[in-house]
Amino acid sequence: MPAALNEPVNLLQRLCEELEYSELLDTASNTPDPYQRMVYIAAFAISGYSTATFRNRYKPFNPMLGETFECIREDRGFRLISEQVCHHPPISTCHADSDNFSFWQDQRWKNKFWGKSLEIFPTGMVNVTLPRHGDHYEWNKIVTCIHNVFSQQRYLEHYGEVTIRNLKTDVCTCKITFVKSRYWGSDTNKNEVQGSVLDQSGSVIHRFGGLWHEGIFCDTLPTPTCIWKPNPQPKDYLLYYGFSAFAMEMNELTPDLETLLPPTDSRLRPDQRKDKDSCGRDVWVTNGTYWELRENPGFAHAENLTLW
Repeated sequence: MPAALNEPVNLLQRLCEELEYSELLDTASNTPDPYQRMVYIAAFAISGYSTATFRNRYKPFNPMLGETFECIREDRGFRLISEQVCHHPPISTCHADSDNFSFWQDQRWKNKFWGKSLEIFPTGMVNVTLPRHGDHYEWNKIVTCIHNVFSQQRYLEHYGEVTIRNLKTDVCTCKITFVKSRYWGSDTNKNEVQGSVLDQSGSVIHRFGGLWHEGIFCDTLPTPTCIWKPNPQPKDYLLYYGFSAFAMEMNELTPDLETLLPPTDSRLRPDQRKDKDSCGRDVWVTNGTYWELRENPGFAHAENLTLW
């Protein structure tokens, strides 16, 4: 793909973007009822797709083998590391921790090109643990389709089924359907998502639904409410690749931070910064050494790091 079609973030940073609505995990951690807790986990799983609304004209950079990205958000209470751990097949992995949750995933993608459209099939799993309740949630990702690949009328669509399971207990499961839009119908079901939380017998305890780019409403909670809606876009966002405020902040590089980053960090890639300035499966799990090595001896004094 031509470099002009790249946006100044890469796939490692895109993994971090899925934590833009990490407050949903904080809410889940503070929710004692396991069925309601699952509702907020489901809302978090849906929220990660909302960036596609304004990001259909550009693609992220592909990370290089060994490339890393770190994100410390004291205002949100988490810190994250991600790395490109395999070149062929390409595998990107990340791990984030906070007082309320841990979040990790290793993602690899398979593509199908149909002439005018491109389907992207993620094959990794997403994991979230809530230590306060001893929960470990795991779910799959869905298909993303880029329509009109070579046209200025490009747009993204998500469709498929997501199943969320708590690996520590079978009290409840969650099923989410991202509805595929009709080619010759109206746009009434465009970006529609529907979900339900089921108990052990398969009975529906909670129902929720909405549009993944506008918000999710649950009418079976004690007080029916909108459980998630995307943040307002910043001013002139169309001039900045359709980035949200969270996406813009990922590329911030202060002098103090630059002295702490390893030379493999995505923010130090000259090609990516130039673009910014001009406008039974294998599982990768962190070994927990990144933050220790950052403090002592520091990345300036270390090489050939093994983080996963």
